[in-house]
Amino acid sequence: MPVVVQARSGRRGLARVLWFAAETVVTCGVLILLLVVHQLWWTNQQARAEAGERVAVLEREWDISPPGAGGSSGSSGSSGSSGDGVGTVPSAPPSAPAAGSSASPPARPSSGGAKPSPAPARTPSGETFAVLRIPRIGLTVPVAQGISKSKVLDKGYVGHYPGTAAPGRVGNVALAGHRNTHGEPFRYVNRLRKGDEITLRTREGTFTYRVDQILPVTSPRDTGVIQPVPRSIVKPSYGYSRAGSYLTLTTCTPEFTSRYRLIVWATLRR
Repeated sequence: MPVVVQARSGRRGLARVLWFAAETVVTCGVLILLLVVHQLWWTNQQARAEAGERVAVLEREWDISPPGAGGSSGSSGSSGSSGDGVGTVPSAPPSAPAAGSSASPPARPSSGGAKPSPAPARTPSGETFAVLRIPRIGLTVPVAQGISKSKVLDKGYVGHYPGTAAPGRVGNVALAGHRNTHGEPFRYVNRLRKGDEITLRTREGTFTYRVDQILPVTSPRDTGVIQPVPRSIVKPSYGYSRAGSYLTLTTCTPEFTSRYRLIVWATLRR
């Protein structure tokens, strides 16, 4: 009889262990699911809402204040958590001329003669100074100075590489954005085609660029893509060989990874 009691007691103990293990697995699964929902859905909702509000504030200020009237285009104070798919490459080396330097004379914008924007190099890191629009993919997003995740990219903004040109100027306006999560503004830049238009609006005017080259895959260390005359140092057949007014978009590829970079180049319309 004692043997039977012990066997039953042992089975009950095993059942409790298995039940506890099952509860633990289910709880962990729910937590992982919630984390995935937060990263893939909630961060996008938050960042898109903030970015949309920032665009509205910027354009309202520009419509009220004439060019040259001054005023700060500061970003809001909140910041997001770190995320994947940002797609930045190392900043341009010191030899690259700073935005708005005397070596970068202004080009004529497409908005009917408006003056080029002030150099964003004078804009504090994290502050917005432009609005990027890409009709092909239905994108409207603010552009902020710098490529900090907490101050810029995780807010759903597009970041302007320090040391690269200002909109409308000779040189290379180099921008970075998340491919996935935190607003993922560059989620569908792979859908851009040669001839597609991209605009950058600042307080001083709207500058229209036209896509003419796409580098599908390159190394995250390919600093040549954001040089004043952009040319890949990994795949030298991609890029340009003479000075001009360029726009570069950089992001991660494939999606949900940060292994490689996807590059889109456009030139300023004359």
